[in-house]
Amino acid sequence: MAERLQKFLAAAGLGSRREIDGWIAAGRLQVNGKAAVPGQKVSGVERITLDGRPLRQATRRHRPKPRVLLYHKPVGEVCTRTDPQGRPTVFESLPRITGARWISVGRLDIDTSGLLLFTTDGELANALMHPSGGLEREYAVRIRGPVSPEVLDLLRAGLQLDDGPGRFASVDAEGGSGANRWYRVCVAEGRNRIVRRLWEAVGCQVSRLIRVRFGPLRLPRHLPRGRFAELNPREAAGLYAAAGLAAPGADAR
Repeated sequence: MAERLQKFLAAAGLGSRREIDGWIAAGRLQVNGKAAVPGQKVSGVERITLDGRPLRQATRRHRPKPRVLLYHKPVGEVCTRTDPQGRPTVFESLPRITGARWISVGRLDIDTSGLLLFTTDGELANALMHPSGGLEREYAVRIRGPVSPEVLDLLRAGLQLDDGPGRFASVDAEGGSGANRWYRVCVAEGRNRIVRRLWEAVGCQVSRLIRVRFGPLRLPRHLPRGRFAELNPREAAGLYAAAGLAAPGADAR
């Protein structure tokens, strides 16, 4: 069964669709000796090369089994593969793999900790990050100073940010002491720094931000910062279902 080249390579764990689109635009990908073109379809028996090097895993025979990791990101790590400032990156803590690469499902900024997903399945990563999916992200937020009920109502109703309207799907007080108060918030999108920007828009200062849930997955209490856990088949199947995809091997039953 033929499918689009970008989708095929993403499912093989070779990169996200956006990355692969860039390879095609730059003329780096070839299929059977000819430059790949946008929208091209492949069946998995073709000889596909990147910068002249054969992509052995870009065949149905050698396609590796997809993997998904749940990582507890600590504050201070950046979500890039390399950093010109020499700061530690999240990828440095992940297990080494051959025949595929880890793809980050979205990002957390350097001052945010918590749940971050990685997968070798570019199609899954694309579906989880796509705005149409509407998957909820849940955060524990510590705010300095009191927050009035009117401010909470405003955050639920929505505010105009510099890149469009934004709102919390829910926001609930979780208690606290002294000058700090904890809140639990949910957003149904992954826009850059959306949680911090919404609180800042109502004049509140975020002193700590932790992502505790992404879609059906919660950050395990026992998982230390800087460590990862691989999803078991049941957890992976639930994540694929939430993304609107069939889990690998599901059609083989």
